Amino acid sequence: MIIDLAEKLPATYVVKVVANQVVRSGTSVGANYRAACRARSDKEFVAKMNIVLEEADETLFWLEIINEKMWIAKSELERIWKEGNELTAIFVSSLKTVNNRINNKK
Repeated sequence: MIIDLAEKLPATYVVKVVANQVVRSGTSVGANYRAACRARSDKEFVAKMNIVLEEADETLFWLEIINEKMWIAKSELERIWKEGNELTAIFVSSLKTVNNRINNKK
């Protein structure tokens, strides 16, 4: 959805810069989540999931800019925005669960 969104944005210099950033952070979420799923320990999982969370939050930041600048219809952003927030909530919940497990082992 992020790539499709970026392809619909206007082709000005500034918009291209923002589009590049949202594509980089948005696709990084998936790539880093994949790496987190292959973690060899809880600590490695937490480290990688923190990167996922950071990238998801950055993606939401770029989406806010796109929305504020009205470079695309708000209705087109709503679905992607909602999914980004839902994924962020899932990532936070996963991190809390694993952090609690790590802390209870001590």
